[in-house]
Amino acid sequence: MPNLSLFTKKNLLVFSQLYRNAQIFRFFSQNADKHYDIIVAGGGMVGTTLACTLGKNPKLSEKKILLLEASKDKSGNLGEEYSNRVVSINHGTQKLLNQIGAWNFIEKNRFATVKKLQVWDALSDTSITFETPHNTETVSYIVENDLLSASVREEAKKCENLDMRFEAKIKEYVLPQHNETVCQVKLDNDKNFSCDLLLGCDGVKSAVRTSMEADYISWNYDQIGIVATLKLCEKIQNEIAWQRFLPNGPVALLPLTDQLSSLVWSTTPQEGERLLSLPEHEFVDELNNAIHGTFSKASIVVDATNAFNNLLSALNCSSNKTKPCPPKIQAIVAGSRATYPLGFGHSSQYIRKGVALVGDAAHRIHPLAGQGVNLGFGDITCLNQVLSDAIYSGSTINNLSYLKTYESQRQKHNVSTMLATEGLHRLYNTDFTPVVLLRSLGLQATHALEPLKRAIIAQAAS
Repeated sequence: MPNLSLFTKKNLLVFSQLYRNAQIFRFFSQNADKHYDIIVAGGGMVGTTLACTLGKNPKLSEKKILLLEASKDKSGNLGEEYSNRVVSINHGTQKLLNQIGAWNFIEKNRFATVKKLQVWDALSDTSITFETPHNTETVSYIVENDLLSASVREEAKKCENLDMRFEAKIKEYVLPQHNETVCQVKLDNDKNFSCDLLLGCDGVKSAVRTSMEADYISWNYDQIGIVATLKLCEKIQNEIAWQRFLPNGPVALLPLTDQLSSLVWSTTPQEGERLLSLPEHEFVDELNNAIHGTFSKASIVVDATNAFNNLLSALNCSSNKTKPCPPKIQAIVAGSRATYPLGFGHSSQYIRKGVALVGDAAHRIHPLAGQGVNLGFGDITCLNQVLSDAIYSGSTINNLSYLKTYESQRQKHNVSTMLATEGLHRLYNTDFTPVVLLRSLGLQATHALEPLKRAIIAQAAS
């Protein structure tokens, strides 16, 4: 005779929940191609690289992975013309791309190296130079967005445990509740998938983040980014990235070839609209003036920076006397001008049960430091290692304690980088004389302190 006292209301609820979970799992496991261990939502640069990295991880070789991307498959030969959207990738990102084999594809096509970064203030002419010791090593690499995406997509196709589905528009995410363990992904064509771990790589307007009900801090800057491909007046050894802080925002020239550079110009929406409406030759004149022109300077700023520079010279510290001159622009590649909005965003939660956010879905920063995409690739490296550790220890890929390790490690790095970038934006987004004086003296001091500059480069490279 069974002991009926065991069948309490609490036990019945537990058994009911276990039965429900078993039914859900049985429903999705009946059709093998509907349940995956991991689903990556979003097939941009970061999402495809993440799927490829996990697919090539030996510890995850038995895991079935699905990559869902809303746009069409853009596989195919690259055009001869350079794209107007490029990224500056650091050594950490280059190492990741090399590990998954994607860097070989980039090397066979095209990329540029940056040996030196030259930054200066238009309202004081103080400057700082970032370079490796003896100027022998690469500070960063310039790669077109389309080329980087194509390189990881080609490698991803080699992963036997990875399925890629394009034109897959998500209708709804159903995340696990209470004792549930399965995430459900519903497409607008009525196809349904499930997974043990859902990875949101779906950008700044992330639907995965919205489904998580994560707290998201965000704002739009009163700025837009203008991009274009530039033709230089003469052939040069184009290995310097130039950035000048103007009253309305920074303008940057990134090397592509010995006679081509890529433009990233941050300015107000009103000024951006005016610049885009100009004929191309007038736009080039405005650009050359932004890079080489003289801006009104407060006398107190000029006197103070000159005096401080003399002091640094007397102390045998590095000074700004040998600042190189940026190249002049001859023309822009026809039709290469475009704009995109600039904003800030950060999710207070990167994870929840069965879900993790990666890249722009978790964080968004101003492009002035060129670190946005590198933060996303850093997320990939960290998450790949955390999931490897989980499998190696005999745990599951959706174990919350391991996902919390990913969240804590990446937030520690990302938040510090985001705060530094935001501080720079606010510091240089004003022409208030006391602030101009303060930042100019700080720039001079930082330029003179080589250990501090090396620490900044090391932080940006990680």
